[in-house]
Amino acid sequence: MSSRISRTELLALLALFGGALAIGSSGIFVRLSQTGPTATAFWRGALALPLLAVWAWLERRGASAPRATLREPLFIWAGVFFAGDLLLWHWSLLLTSIAAATLEANCAPLLVTLLAWLLWKERPRPAFLFAIALAFGGMLLILAPKLGGGSHALLGDALGLGTACFYAAYFLVVARLRTRYGTGIVMLTSTAVFTLILLPLALTQRFLPLTPHGWWLLAGCAISAQVLGQSLIAYALAHLPATFSAVGLFTQVVAAAAYAWLLLGEQLLPVQMLGGAVVLLAIGFALAARRTAALTEDQVLRASLQPSMPRQSESR
Repeated sequence: MSSRISRTELLALLALFGGALAIGSSGIFVRLSQTGPTATAFWRGALALPLLAVWAWLERRGASAPRATLREPLFIWAGVFFAGDLLLWHWSLLLTSIAAATLEANCAPLLVTLLAWLLWKERPRPAFLFAIALAFGGMLLILAPKLGGGSHALLGDALGLGTACFYAAYFLVVARLRTRYGTGIVMLTSTAVFTLILLPLALTQRFLPLTPHGWWLLAGCAISAQVLGQSLIAYALAHLPATFSAVGLFTQVVAAAAYAWLLLGEQLLPVQMLGGAVVLLAIGFALAARRTAALTEDQVLRASLQPSMPRQSESR
């Protein structure tokens, strides 16, 4: 039994790394795409829909889950937030380095806790507030070489941070949907919604690629980022402890920087690499703080549910 569990966790860990590596490559596809940034985001969803439909159908056959409907407002909001996420992130990839844009977008875990604090009064612990301050310091190091370049030099980084805001909202909505619906259904419906939202904006840019190679780039982005990467990570997180969630996040950022360096020759200044390391450390602190709080609450709940044991008399 123990060997079976270890094999399952090993496969899940490999899936987590594979999914992070797949999603980390999406910035390369966006940078090399022959269509506009918003059009690339549209095709990322449109070309992924057939595969996601098959996934949702298989998922539906294997479980008696409730049937998804767009009358559920959260499905609409998931698509709206992910549309904003892709809209800002694809533009940021053209205005700043792929590594910086990916790192800034992955500040979402910090924002998730802040939103939970504002919306549901889940007050963060001092360790999380320290992580916020640490992340802010790391961002200043990343932006330091650009501070003298005017607003245009900082626009890509501002869009990257805006991406994190939209992704944090998307994450909170999807977390609620996943309590009632399967991953395939949630991804199919949210992808359909954001694809329809982005279509009018995509038509204002270069909409169709110029060559068959351009179509291959769009297909690669759809399969790598929207289908393969997301599904592998969803599978992994269903079989791994929460402590491994940070591994996928860190791997995605490192993979994006490595791809950009190998394929596009992008390099970061030493001070920016230091800032990136500080931000990753801050995200790790934030995730650790959330896990500690969750474990503490779980222990308190378990203790409250246990029946009180009668105290033995001293004579016995």
